[in-house]
Amino acid sequence: MLSLTRKIQLNIDLSDYEERKAAMAKLYDWQYCCFKASNIIVSHLYVQEMIKEFFYLTEDIQYKLADQKKDENGILNRSRINTTYRVISDRFKGKIPTEILSSLNRNLESAFKKNAPEYWSGERSLQNFKRDNGFPFGPYSMYCFKYDEERKCFCFRLFKIPFCTYLGRDFSDKRVLLHRVLKGETRLRTSQIKLKDGKIFWLAVFDIEQEQHALKPNVVAEATLSLEYPITVKIGSNRMTIGTKEEFLYRRLAIQAARKRAMVGSVHSRGGHGRKRKLKAVEKFKKKETNYVNQRLHVYSRKLIDFCVKHQAGTLILLNQEAKIEAAQENDFVLRNWNYYELMTKIKYKAEKAGIELVVG
Repeated sequence: MLSLTRKIQLNIDLSDYEERKAAMAKLYDWQYCCFKASNIIVSHLYVQEMIKEFFYLTEDIQYKLADQKKDENGILNRSRINTTYRVISDRFKGKIPTEILSSLNRNLESAFKKNAPEYWSGERSLQNFKRDNGFPFGPYSMYCFKYDEERKCFCFRLFKIPFCTYLGRDFSDKRVLLHRVLKGETRLRTSQIKLKDGKIFWLAVFDIEQEQHALKPNVVAEATLSLEYPITVKIGSNRMTIGTKEEFLYRRLAIQAARKRAMVGSVHSRGGHGRKRKLKAVEKFKKKETNYVNQRLHVYSRKLIDFCVKHQAGTLILLNQEAKIEAAQENDFVLRNWNYYELMTKIKYKAEKAGIELVVG
C-alpha cells in the first residue's frame, strides 16, 4: 500500500463574515502553536538522544531512555513518546485541540527515528520549522464527510469548523480520489491543513494500491540524467531521449531574464506597502519559474516510467550519477539550472507506484 498526497483548496463553509473571520483566526492560531510545538519536540528528542554523549557526567548517572517503572536503569518517569507529548500538552493546553498535538508528536517522533542515523553521521542537520508549516490531523477528526450535489463540492467538519472543497477546473485525480473515499474504496491517512496568503489548503494523504503491470525483473532499463538531455533511457535495442537542453532551458532562462528586468525596474515601482509591494512582479516571476520546472520534471519522469512499463522493464538503473553531481557542483550555471534531486524524487515515487525497482549507480 502506497500513500498519495494531493493539495486541495478549502473554504470555510459559513455564511456570516464575522464567523468566517473568527474561524480563520482560530486556524492561524493553531498553525502558530504547531510551529512552536514542532521545534520544541525536535529539540527534546535530540537532547534525549545526546544524553549518552555527555561523557563528562559521573559514572553513577544512568542514561537509559526508558520508563523507570519498567526498567530499573530508566531515567524517565513515563514512556518516551509521552515525554514530548506531555511537554507540548502542558504548554499549549486549551489553545489547540489535543488531537492535533497527538498527531504532530507521532509524526515528528517517526521522522526523527528515520533520520537519526544521518543526524549522528553529520549528513543531515536537525530539522527547523517555519511559521507557515501546516498542522496535522487524523481522519478520525473529520465528521460528516459528504458530497454536495448542488454546489458540486465535498463538505466535512473538522473540530467543529465546517469546510467545503474548491476544486475548480480539476484536471487531476482529486475529485476521483475523494469519491473513492466516500465509497469506501480507499481511505484517508493523517493529513495536514496549511494556511498561506489567506487561503486554506488541505494536504490530503490517500492510501492507494500499487499499479499492476506485467513487468519482467530480468528486463533492465538503463537511464542517465543530464542537462543536455534531461533523461536518456535504453532498454535492449530500444533507446529514447526525453526532453532537450533547449526545450528545458529556453523557457526557464526567459523567465529568469524577465525576473531580472522586473528586479531592476522595482526601484521605480510604486510603494505603499513597503517591500512586498515593490517586489510583487519579482515574486510573480519567481513562482512562474518554480511552477514551470515542476511541470516539466513531472512530464519527463512520467514519460520515463511509461517507457519502462511499455517494454516491461522491472528494474530501472540510473547510471554514473555521482560523477555528474560532482561535475555539476563545479559549474555554477549547471548547479543553478539542473534540478537533479527534484527529478530523482519524482522518478523514485513513480517507479515505486508502478512496481519498478530503482537502482542508483
